[in-house]
Formats: sequence, structure tokens, C-alpha cells
Amino acid sequence: MFLDDFSLTIIVIAAGVLILSGWVEQIIRGYRTKSLKDVSPYLMILIAIGALLWLIYGIEILDPYIVGTNIAAIILMIIIFGLKRRYDRKKAL
Repeated sequence: MFLDDFSLTIIVIAAGVLILSGWVEQIIRGYRTKSLKDVSPYLMILIAIGALLWLIYGIEILDPYIVGTNIAAIILMIIIFGLKRRYDRKKAL
């Protein structure tokens, strides 16, 4: 392998932070605008299922970085889905 364990750890942590930061920005924007109409529920479901499968894999190989990143991703998906449902209902009324 080309990289040592420390370098791989830094890459994994950076990847997790970058992937999750996009969802945090979406939550902040949705909260401020009170709208998530442009976010597809199918996208959220597919990403949540993918994160769940990665979580299972991470648990199986005992990788705390994969487990932590995907737990955080699932939590963020739940938050976004909840906000989307709330704001879509208010717009419909």
C-alpha cells in the first residue's frame, strides 16, 4: 500500500467531514428558508439505505470511521426528512 495508517486515517476523516458537511449546509438552508421542496425524497431514501448498508459493513469489519460517518449520515437524513415533511405540509395548507 502507498499510504501508512496515519495518512489513511486522515483521508477517511476528511472524506467523512466533506460528505456530511453538504448535508449540514442543506439543513441550515432549509431551516432558514423553511423550504426543502428541491430535495427529492427518493434521493434521501436511497442515501439513507446506502448509509445503513455502509453502517452494517463498518460494524462487521469493526471500523469506527465508517460506523461514525454513517451513523451521522443517517441522523442527518432523518433531520432533513423531518424538516421536509414539516415544511411541505405547511406549504400545502
